[in-house]
Amino acid sequence: MKLNISDKSYWKFFKKINFTGLKNIFFLSSLLYFCIYFINNIDQISFDINLKKTGSNFSLSFLFCVLGIFLNAYSWKYIVKWFGKEYKKKNIVSFYILTNILKYVPGGIWHFVERFNFIQKISNPQIAFYSTLIEPYFMLSGSFLLASLGVFFSPWYFFLIFPIVFLNKKLIYLVLERLETIKGKAFEVLKLAKSKDQIAERIHIKSFFPFRAFLLEICFVLSKFIGFYICLNTFYTNNNINIIFLLVIFSLSWSIGLIVPAAPSGVGVFEACFLFLVSKNIPLNITLVTLIYFRVISTLADLLLSLPFLIRILVKRI
Repeated sequence: MKLNISDKSYWKFFKKINFTGLKNIFFLSSLLYFCIYFINNIDQISFDINLKKTGSNFSLSFLFCVLGIFLNAYSWKYIVKWFGKEYKKKNIVSFYILTNILKYVPGGIWHFVERFNFIQKISNPQIAFYSTLIEPYFMLSGSFLLASLGVFFSPWYFFLIFPIVFLNKKLIYLVLERLETIKGKAFEVLKLAKSKDQIAERIHIKSFFPFRAFLLEICFVLSKFIGFYICLNTFYTNNNINIIFLLVIFSLSWSIGLIVPAAPSGVGVFEACFLFLVSKNIPLNITLVTLIYFRVISTLADLLLSLPFLIRILVKRI
């Protein structure tokens, strides 16, 4: 006999929870947490840098952030192809990169809207919507896989590989249906009718597992981590911290920043989580300076690559 969990009282209570409000509270709390640490330690923080000595490190960190953006864009291209749309031109990659700037626009969904509109023109609304909606799940699965290396420190980290289980031809539809329920706002903006039959109707997944797209997402997170690690070594020359431990903390913090949509590109949430998780393994003033400089570098990478898109929008409005 099939159990109908929707009739359970605890499930009804769960559905009534305002997750959007909770995410906003978490975002504001994270921002406050980081600000308190920053203010309390401002006398120990120095932003004076010698560009002759550190300029090459910052440039290298910037290049790895740029590389990560391209890897992320190519991953999305292969997600679209996995959903059954062959697209050989490079426009899809460049469009993804150009619309990254919209991550910083209030609302947190406008880069998704632009990408949906772009893919819809060359395929159908279902492929456009679900390939755009599922991409953050790929990023999350990739970063969780890297964070699962923490199994060397605690067996609990093993469970972080669980999201990968659903990235296959048979179970991906379950993920898409769940994503539908938490992306009501996106449905309203895109005016796409909800229908479970439409998912399998016009999406023809090609292979059992999206190896290329998933591998590129892992490389994307690794590229971001290398950029961060270079930044850290600029200020912490006596760095003897375990690099696996640092990768695990970085991946977890970045994942939490990704999950909280109220934070544009994870601003505040990533920094607060990293501060909390790294604890006293790195001097606090070094951690704060590294996080601030890395945020500036990664944001500049996004904005500079997206500049042509911004200029085009501004020219149209004039």
